Amino acid sequence: MRRTLLAAVAAAALGAGACGAASAETLKIGLMATLSGPSAALGEHMRDGFMLGVKHADGRLGGVDTEIITVDDELKPDLAVEKANALIERDGVQVVAGVVFSNVMAAIARPVTEKEVFLVSGNAGPSVLAGKGCNPYFFSASYQNDQMHEVMGKYAQDKGYQRMFLVAPNYQAGKDSLAGFKRHYKGEVVDEVYTQLGQLDFSAEMARIASAKPDAVFTFMPGGMGINLVKQYRQAGLADSTPFLSAFTVDGTTLPAMKDDAVGLFSSSQWTSGIDNEANKRFVADFEQEYGYVPSLYAAQGYDAAQLIAAGVKAAGGDLSNKDAIRKGMEAADFQSIRGDFKMNTNHFPVQDFYLVEAVKRDDGKHDVQIVEKVFDDYGDVYAAECQMN
Repeated sequence: MRRTLLAAVAAAALGAGACGAASAETLKIGLMATLSGPSAALGEHMRDGFMLGVKHADGRLGGVDTEIITVDDELKPDLAVEKANALIERDGVQVVAGVVFSNVMAAIARPVTEKEVFLVSGNAGPSVLAGKGCNPYFFSASYQNDQMHEVMGKYAQDKGYQRMFLVAPNYQAGKDSLAGFKRHYKGEVVDEVYTQLGQLDFSAEMARIASAKPDAVFTFMPGGMGINLVKQYRQAGLADSTPFLSAFTVDGTTLPAMKDDAVGLFSSSQWTSGIDNEANKRFVADFEQEYGYVPSLYAAQGYDAAQLIAAGVKAAGGDLSNKDAIRKGMEAADFQSIRGDFKMNTNHFPVQDFYLVEAVKRDDGKHDVQIVEKVFDDYGDVYAAECQMN
């Protein structure tokens, strides 16, 4: 566990707080992320983006001194529940934020929200929290799991691919992934493979793809899994013959390891470093200066998660006991998202734009993704209609 206190530097700032009378209380946030194992890069990006958001607020989200307590969930749902309970009962956090993987989010959602502690996702967006299981104390600053995959399903459909091979890990987000892809893709699925979570050897899958000879492959394979999949896909010669479509596989967390093996491969995103607004330009420049690497969508979501919390606290005038006001403030989402278009849907998931992106090599030798085309405009998830907020 790592504890970081970010406080205001000058006493004068306390008297001149932008959100009214300064609160004597400290806003305590438990930041939970996967920070070890093959998928640690995802959590590191999200954590660093979140911390930059706190730094940009001078250590005072919503005008209140802010303390961040960082914990590693180790991608173990049972351990995550123990750590979430400790954050609430021992450390007294008012918000639990972060969470990369949906199986971890599904495990901690009830223990956190039933204590009326806000849970703000910086990545995981399982369908069970978007529809009938929506909760007034849960907010997403990222997306609903299906949406990124729907982008690729629509692209594959529009591109005229008749036969698709689908592959994803065997857990909730993997199932949401392929369900999302098939929501817009109406062609033939020649094979649908669910791999073990954490799998790194895809030789069997490479053989199945080569044998099936699909028009294209779609995969959701985050972190170290995706790195190995892409390298093995390129080594098998499939990248030259079979288009590779993905979500959360080829992105800023994996490109430093994939390097040129990923160049030209497609993915989906609701953010890239090239989105043209002043807030995003500042975020990208400051992130690279602060951390020395290219931010990914996980970093962007972490940054906006901090901004979303700040908007809620600011709306409550810094009164951390006024949970109704904090909730209404987060629902209003009155901040400049680095994504540009961003508003909160009735189920507390964002309505935003989604893009087809391509992996490229920058002039400075680093790898990034760039927008090819916008696929969805101001797009909300399909589960919001089922949400009846208590």
